[in-house]
Amino acid sequence: MTTAAPTQTTSKDYAQLTALLREASTIGSIGGLLGWDQETYMPSGGARARAEQASVLARIHHDRLTDPRVGELLAACESDTALNAGGSETAANLREIRRDYDQATKVPGDLVAELARAGSEAQDIWKQARAKSDFAMFAPALTTMLELSRRKAECLGIPEGGELYDALLDQYEPDTKAAEIEAVFNPLRERLSAFIADVTENGVPPRDDFMSRNIPVGQQHTFGQAVLEALGFDFTAGRLDVTTHPFCSGMAPGDTRLTTRYAEDNFADALTSTMHEGGHGLYEQGLPKSGPHAGTPLAGSVSLGIHESQSRLWENFVGRSAPFWKWALPLANKHFGSTLSDVSLDQMTAAMNTCTPSLIRVESDEPTYNLHVMIRFGLERALVRGDLSIKDLPGAWNEQYKNLLGVDVPDDRRGCLQDVHWSFGLIGYFPTYSLGNLYAAQLWETINEQIPDLDDQMARGEFAQLLSWLRTNIHQHGRRYTAGELCERATGKPLSADPLMRHLERRVKPAYGM
Repeated sequence: MTTAAPTQTTSKDYAQLTALLREASTIGSIGGLLGWDQETYMPSGGARARAEQASVLARIHHDRLTDPRVGELLAACESDTALNAGGSETAANLREIRRDYDQATKVPGDLVAELARAGSEAQDIWKQARAKSDFAMFAPALTTMLELSRRKAECLGIPEGGELYDALLDQYEPDTKAAEIEAVFNPLRERLSAFIADVTENGVPPRDDFMSRNIPVGQQHTFGQAVLEALGFDFTAGRLDVTTHPFCSGMAPGDTRLTTRYAEDNFADALTSTMHEGGHGLYEQGLPKSGPHAGTPLAGSVSLGIHESQSRLWENFVGRSAPFWKWALPLANKHFGSTLSDVSLDQMTAAMNTCTPSLIRVESDEPTYNLHVMIRFGLERALVRGDLSIKDLPGAWNEQYKNLLGVDVPDDRRGCLQDVHWSFGLIGYFPTYSLGNLYAAQLWETINEQIPDLDDQMARGEFAQLLSWLRTNIHQHGRRYTAGELCERATGKPLSADPLMRHLERRVKPAYGM
C-alpha cells in the first residue's frame, strides 16, 4: 500500500481553496458592477430595486466566503509545512485568507445583507439630500447605517486595548487602531497648522484668477483622457465616466472603472480628480489579478492607505509639479484653444500649489487637505463611541471647520453632506486618506533618489519609468506584505511625516515667494 506525498495532497487542497475564492471574487465583482452602475448611469427610479439586488448578492457573496468547505481546505493547507514556508507567496496568501475567513465568519449573513440594502438606499437618499442641502432628510438613513455599522463592529470584536471604532478601521487599514492614528495626527496637525499660518501670514498669494475660466466639459474630458493615457492607464481595460463623487472601481481583471466630475469654471478640479482616480486605477491594473493568485488576497491591495498613496502620488506629487505642467500646459492649450494661452508655466505651477483653507475636502490644496481628514476622523470616531449624536453632527462639523480651518460653513451641501462615504457605511475609511499622503511623500523621495532624471522625463511627458518603479515596488506584491513592511521594503525606512513636510516646504513656499 502506498500513500501520496503530503505536498501532493495539500497542493490539491490549495488548488480547491483558491478555486472557491475565485468564484467568490467573481460574485463580488458583480456587486462592484452594480455599485458602479448606481453611481453613474442607473435611473433614479431604479434605486429601490437596486437596494434589493445589492442585498441578495451580498448574502450570496458572504455565503461563498464563509462556506465551511473554505474553512476545511484552509485548515488542511495551514497544516502543510511546505505550503507555509517562511516568506513564500503561498504562506502570505494563506495568512491573508485566514484573516479574511475569520472576519467574514464573525458577521452573520443577515447583517451583511441588511448593510448592503441599507447602504444602497442611503446612497440614493444622500444624493437627494445633498442636492437640496438638507441634512435632516439624510439623518434617518445615516442613523440606520451607524447602527448597523456598530453591530458589525461588535461582531468583529474590539481588539485588545482598543475601542469599537478599531474594528471598523481594521477593515481598511489592517491591524491599526484609532489611538495609533491619533498619535500620528496630533503632531501632524500642529506642524501643518504652523506651516499654513507661516505661508498665509508671510507669503504673497500667487495669481490664480485664470483657474476659473470657462472651459467646456467635453474639452476637459478629452484632455483628462489624454493625460491618463500618457500616465499609463490602459483604456482597453478601463474607462472614464462621470459621477457626483469621483471613485475608482477595479472590479475584475481587465475592467477598471474610473469616474470624475466636471465644472466649466474649475478645470483643475476635474483634472486633479481624474489623476487621483487614475492613480487608483493604475494600482488596480498593476495588481496580479490574473494567473495563480486570481481571486485570492495576493491579487488585492494591501490597505487603503497604500491604495491612497498611489492616487495622491499621481494627483499631487506629479500633477502639481512644474515638470508635469511643462508638458501638460501645451497639451491643455491644444484641447482648450486660447483659454489658457496667456498663462505661463510658472503661473500655472504656482496656482496649482496654493495654501487656502476652504470648505470642500476633494477641492482642497495639499497643505490643508489633511485637516479635512482629521475633522472627519474625530467626528466619526465620536459617533461610534456615542459621544456625538446624529442630530448634532452638522453643528459639530461646522464648529470644527471654524476652529481648525477658519472657514464658515454656509450650508449642509458644503458641510457634512459633501462626502458619500457615510451613506455606504464606510466608517473608518477617512484616516486612510492622510496615511496615503504620508506614504506617497515617503515613496516620492525614494523614487527621485532612484530615478534622478525623473523631472526631465515628466517634462517630456514620459511616465513609463515611474510607473514601472511603482509596479515593481508596490503593485505586484498585492497583500504579500503588510502596509508597514511594504513601505520599509520600498523606502528602507518606517513611515514618517517628515517627507510630507519637506515636500510642502519645497512645493508651496516658492509659490508664495518664500
